[in-house]
Amino acid sequence: MEKLCPLMATLVFLGILFNGGSATSLRSEDGTEEWGYVEVRPKAHLFWWLYRSPYRVTNPSNPWPIILWLQGGPGASGVGFGNFGEIGPLDINLNPRNFTWLRKADLLFVDNPVGTGYSYVEDSTLYVKTDDEAVDDLITLLIELFNSNEGLQKSPLFIVAESYGGKFAVKLGLAALKTIQQEKLKLKLGGVALGDTWISPIDFVFSWGPLLKDTSRLDDNGLQKANSGAEKIKQQLEAGQFVNATYSWAELENVISSSSNNVDFYNILKDSESDSETLSEMALGLYKGVSMMRYSKYLSSMLRSSLGSKDDDIVRLLNGVIKKKLKIIPENLTYVVQSEDVFDNLLADFMRPRITDVDELLALGVNVTVYSGQLDLICATKGTEAWLKKLKWEGLPNFLGKDRTPLYCGREKSTKGFYKSHKNLHFYWILGAGHFVPTDQPCLALDMVGEITQSPSALS
Repeated sequence: MEKLCPLMATLVFLGILFNGGSATSLRSEDGTEEWGYVEVRPKAHLFWWLYRSPYRVTNPSNPWPIILWLQGGPGASGVGFGNFGEIGPLDINLNPRNFTWLRKADLLFVDNPVGTGYSYVEDSTLYVKTDDEAVDDLITLLIELFNSNEGLQKSPLFIVAESYGGKFAVKLGLAALKTIQQEKLKLKLGGVALGDTWISPIDFVFSWGPLLKDTSRLDDNGLQKANSGAEKIKQQLEAGQFVNATYSWAELENVISSSSNNVDFYNILKDSESDSETLSEMALGLYKGVSMMRYSKYLSSMLRSSLGSKDDDIVRLLNGVIKKKLKIIPENLTYVVQSEDVFDNLLADFMRPRITDVDELLALGVNVTVYSGQLDLICATKGTEAWLKKLKWEGLPNFLGKDRTPLYCGREKSTKGFYKSHKNLHFYWILGAGHFVPTDQPCLALDMVGEITQSPSALS
């Protein structure tokens, strides 16, 4: 931690404390950052952190956008991982990030649902049990932040989600539109972007075996086991046995890990670092939360490798320097990358699909962007393409019939991805990226988000 000490002077700002009933916030002396808590329900507190871009371009006909970033898990921290690990102004060494998404938009991170990251509950009965409950809390937060701030109201809000966050994003988009129509929320919705998102779990579990077989990570025996496990999950979902389907999903992940010699579910070119412990848990029959632990350990291992030390990981950073900077995090709150309590309370919703919500967004004319990393397994492109083809949206046949456009980045002439679009549906295939596209392909991801938000900087 000694190498972080010289940065403390640049991290600790003088702040003014505001108390607005259900909200408490601080802001930096120069006004470029603001953060705080909204008590979305009695004794349930969501933490948010807003960065205002130093690259802002003033264009009255094309306002500067805001991106609301929603992490996955459920229970993974966007304030920690999405911010310092993927798209925020500083990396986990607290050095400036070259490809920060602040180049294209202001950034709003929320630790969602309550109990995630710096968000917390004062009573364990207050964790959300459904995606809808999580979205209700997010709407309360948006009302608190936007309704009294005319500056924020001028910027279109783009909800950008990763992994399980996509299920929150599509429902939040619909809920925001409804709340805006009721004149309870002063906000302009710019669009929804779904990055390697868990929209249709059944399509993903059926994609795992064929993808790994085609890339030689499974043989015929492994493929048979994978397909058998997916079929079991399908039958449970059709019977409405959603919690059992979640347990079977965790079991299937471990079967695939065993058959593939521990393939990494977030990048198929790698081996997982954490499966010896995971498989020992499996042997005890403790499927509950096993795959959640794999996700948490993967996030931690990514950040540790970036730091170059197993001691200075994201947990130490967020419980140390960052907590001191923010000043309002409760002393008794210990930050974790992934909340097991949040995950456990959403077991019954975890395997539910959200395809119909995407359909509804498209029918309402909302811009929906889907992007997918080529090397991801957990939310594989093969599965994403499968659920897209299930859409009932009237523009789908024309979308599917279009040819793709190759994508490049900077001066490089090598193909970095492909793009296809029809009306308000847009799809990006990102080559060389796993589950975490902004980390694996930062240049292309930045170009993509500029197009999604129609950022003035992207158009100039």
